[in-house]
Amino acid sequence: MADLTISIAKDFSQYPAGRTRRDGPNSAERFREDILIPTIQKAVAVGVRVIVELDGVYGYSSSFLEETFGGLVRRKVFSPKDIARILVISAKSPIYAAVKMDAESYLRDELMHAA
Repeated sequence: MADLTISIAKDFSQYPAGRTRRDGPNSAERFREDILIPTIQKAVAVGVRVIVELDGVYGYSSSFLEETFGGLVRRKVFSPKDIARILVISAKSPIYAAVKMDAESYLRDELMHAA
């Protein structure tokens, strides 16, 4: 089976914003809980990776990125080892290169604290 891909712009929203559900319908909490975690669960079950594509949105707040990726580790649904092995953060366009670096940094910081 091929890797599973989530495009935030296509599969969630072109306007991701906020940390928690009370911040609005396009929050990091909703993305993480309703899309990212179920997709990772499926990937673990079938032994593939999850690629999260950042391209195509109209911008990201640091709170959205931190809560999505750092919050994924803090939720402790998956082991840090599984997250590091399965999750790939992708940005095809150079416009999103800095966003990708920020997202990877939030993930890496939480993975280091969890180890």
